[in-house]
Amino acid sequence: MKFRNLFIVGLVVLSSCGTEGDEAAGGEVNKRESDGKTLFYGGALTVCEDETYSSIFPLDVLDVTSSKVASQLHDGLVEYDPKDYSIRSAIADDWTVNDNKTEYTFHLRENVRFHDDACFQGGVGRTLTAEDVRYTFELLCSEQCEYSYTSFLKPYLKGAEAFFEGKADHIEGLEIIDEHTVKFTLNEPSSSFIYILAMPNTSIIAKEAFEKYGKEMTVGCGPFMYIKPKDMTKAVSLVYNPKYYGKDENGNSLPYLDSIHFVFVQSKLEQLEMFNQHKLSLIKGLPSAKIAQVVSENIENFKNNPPKTILDRQPDLSTEYYAFICSKAPFDDVRVRQAFNYAIDRNSLLNEVLNGQGTPGMYGITPKIPAFNTYDFGRIKGYEYNPELARKLLAEAGYPNGEGFPEITLEINLGGNVHKLVSTDLERQINETLGIKISIDQVSFKTKVENSTMGKSELYRSAWVADYPSPESFLSIFYGGEVPTTMSEPSYPNVMRYTNAKFDSLYNLGKVTVNDIERNNYFAEAEKIMMEDAPIMVLWYTENYTMYHSDVRGFYNNGLELADFSRVYFKEMTAEEIAEIEKMNKSNF
Repeated sequence: MKFRNLFIVGLVVLSSCGTEGDEAAGGEVNKRESDGKTLFYGGALTVCEDETYSSIFPLDVLDVTSSKVASQLHDGLVEYDPKDYSIRSAIADDWTVNDNKTEYTFHLRENVRFHDDACFQGGVGRTLTAEDVRYTFELLCSEQCEYSYTSFLKPYLKGAEAFFEGKADHIEGLEIIDEHTVKFTLNEPSSSFIYILAMPNTSIIAKEAFEKYGKEMTVGCGPFMYIKPKDMTKAVSLVYNPKYYGKDENGNSLPYLDSIHFVFVQSKLEQLEMFNQHKLSLIKGLPSAKIAQVVSENIENFKNNPPKTILDRQPDLSTEYYAFICSKAPFDDVRVRQAFNYAIDRNSLLNEVLNGQGTPGMYGITPKIPAFNTYDFGRIKGYEYNPELARKLLAEAGYPNGEGFPEITLEINLGGNVHKLVSTDLERQINETLGIKISIDQVSFKTKVENSTMGKSELYRSAWVADYPSPESFLSIFYGGEVPTTMSEPSYPNVMRYTNAKFDSLYNLGKVTVNDIERNNYFAEAEKIMMEDAPIMVLWYTENYTMYHSDVRGFYNNGLELADFSRVYFKEMTAEEIAEIEKMNKSNF
């Protein structure tokens, strides 16, 4: 796939507000020669996120920030290449898959060691073996990790359900061949299982670390190690792991950086100010209106000076939506859910509130991007703005002009001003079109997740970033097979508590179909049914504006929010590289 469109449309190179004498944001960097190339070791990368992480225990990761931090501390059997979403080796340096994709065999590296820590004998991290894989997956298939088990392993791994329910003392589909070889056997064919093994949720952990620290553990085998912060709500720091097994293509040790600092600042304008002061190496999710201002103010400098800043615009594998709780009034009536959908002018929302940053949600939950070019989006009907039909449906449901409609609460999470702006505009549109007032409650991300799983409010702001590059990852949150029959039990990821037997059947058929075109046919038909039932209001498909200083190398902005900082380094941009970017621009447009 070809995601990286450069210059203006995709990548804008412009001059920073800093002076010629500014030091690189990363601090001191050391040079080393290797295979005729100069490598740049050292420096500190400073990354800003809107909110702190909810949990960096890898097996429980739910949100993007947690994933970014956890994936620097821990490694799985395989990992994504952030450039193109391909799968590459990690703890396993080789693997084989049988023809019908029911058996996956992995050969582990023999030089992978856990971080030095007091949980190990003598405080020295030991070598990772196949027994650690067994321990990790048995923990994943326990009540302590019920979300990851239900979402990722129960549908795939043979014997996972029996082990979870206490009917077996081992997982039938997990076999230890020898100290450095493991074999997974699946219930049914799956093209997605390899992607699941690349997620932070299936990172391999040490028994000693979990037994000593529980879910507060930060000991892994990844490229960076955790430093306990004074206040995790403000910042957290990681330092490089000197015993990391990873090498680059020339055999040089990874990571290149000395450290990573994650800082948590809600205000995007404050983030931008920090970036211009070289207090941040990169920022993501900038408001498009502010970006336009930055580009406009600096475009002349771009034409005449070496660039200091890079602005990268990429479509995300992410969809913003509001989720209805379908199992209780008033949203247990499909007509009410459809009425809300028809009452929203998504084009106005994008243009007036989001300043064009994104694409209106006129299809389903799956974003229409090049990665899904074999997916039949034409089959899936979204919701055009139609206030007359919205009022008609609401009246048919027994609420003419909103009369008698119960009080409802929309719960949104903190993290930048955009959630508040969007919710305020949506409340206005619903009130003007349907005569319904909505209370807005803004809480932390962690609280919103907890409340939504229990259905404490009627309506929730949400977004789904794909776990892997397939429509399956988006549709998985609507599978009704695990939805509890009572509101007293939590429901996740299907917080909507949406159930439709036909959807479930098509979704399951897609999961076990190996041929990509046939799989996507099943998924598209399932998505069509789901959208007719309207368990959510698809609002927009996100685009990600990432700004970083031009001396930050090896960083790849991508739609899965993957962050591999082990290969990031600092090096000033040369005139030759500027010319190459301009050449690529001309060939792309």
